[in-house]
Amino acid sequence: MADPTFWDDPDKANKIAQDVNGLKGEVEEFDKLTSSLDDAFVMQEMAAEEHDESLVAELDELLPKIKESLEHLELGMLLSGEYDANNALMTLHAGEGGTEAQDWTEMLLRMFTRFAEKNGYEVCVLDLLPGNEAGIKSVSLKINGHNAYGFLRSEKGVHRLVRISPFDANARRHTSFAAVDVMPELDESVDVDINMDEVRVDTYRSSGAGGQHVNKTSSAVRMTHLPTGIVVQCQNERSQIQNRAMCMTMLRAKLYEYEKAKQDAKIDELAGNYQAIEWGSQIRSYVFQPYTLVKDHRTSFENGNIQAVMDGDLRGFVESYLRSQQKKV
Repeated sequence: MADPTFWDDPDKANKIAQDVNGLKGEVEEFDKLTSSLDDAFVMQEMAAEEHDESLVAELDELLPKIKESLEHLELGMLLSGEYDANNALMTLHAGEGGTEAQDWTEMLLRMFTRFAEKNGYEVCVLDLLPGNEAGIKSVSLKINGHNAYGFLRSEKGVHRLVRISPFDANARRHTSFAAVDVMPELDESVDVDINMDEVRVDTYRSSGAGGQHVNKTSSAVRMTHLPTGIVVQCQNERSQIQNRAMCMTMLRAKLYEYEKAKQDAKIDELAGNYQAIEWGSQIRSYVFQPYTLVKDHRTSFENGNIQAVMDGDLRGFVESYLRSQQKKV
């Protein structure tokens, strides 16, 4: 029998409801695809028997939609990781380069927000540090939705921009970097040992829009895990208690990823194939000038329609990454 206090925990209840809705959506999408395929076969037979060119035109319109639905279902099947179905916690940090890098970080924030919206996900900004003149220095997001982490884990790494800077009076070409970190939101069933004696907790006044308590009370929270130097912060929630709880969620996820990365590095080192992750080792390049191209350096997938990519069209990059990961298993 289920724990009678289970449904008293809104986070667990919301997670179960989210998973159920996600699976329900996948079943409905499969049923819709099956129905469309049946319709296509019937139309094909009728067009052949009756020589009706109007049915051929309808088929030409229907088949690309069927292909798109099939590709979406197939992409979902590639999400076999333990936490792929979970919500995602994402942080973006501007690299060196001042305003240019901070503007690039804001462009990436828009790109990921558009991608999330296209997939029906909810985006919540947990913490945002604006740039000195434009853009943002760093931002932390929580992206809610079934398979959010599975789709977005492909984005973890350094993203490189090459363009003629709008902030350069001489219109010179600049290269900018931004680091993206993606973690799964973990529920309480995942054991992550956190000794609070090793965590420094600072409170400060929130900044920006957010209600009557902003800039009046020290509701924003920053946590520093002293042994690892990992820092998380949140100022979006209404109270210090809520911000503290969100910081603990982020810290648990970061420590889990930290320990997992250490283990993966140890395995790679033993295998003789360890490569350090450095700031310059970008996973993807976005070139605006002198030509337009977005290229993923891990999979060699390319897309010349850079505007579509910046508007959130990441499907090709996500799919190629997931397929490359499956080949390694």
